[in-house]
Amino acid sequence: MKGVLVFLVIFFIFLAATLSYAELPPGNTISGNMNVDPTVEYGGFKVKTITSAIFNGVTYGIIVWVIFTIIDKARKRKK
Repeated sequence: MKGVLVFLVIFFIFLAATLSYAELPPGNTISGNMNVDPTVEYGGFKVKTITSAIFNGVTYGIIVWVIFTIIDKARKRKK
């Protein structure tokens, strides 16, 4: 259950960070390769920025979740 919380916290942190600075990799690169139209807006944000933010949140959320899980299992194994 702690892993889910770690993922969600990191997801929302990188989602907010990318919405404020849209050039964070790898979301910007993935959105560019998907040929997302950079001029279309939705809810005050460009669609390319929204897709980049979602990709960044998921990517970095999974990375941090995996690291957390490995460290947590190693800590439990020591006890």
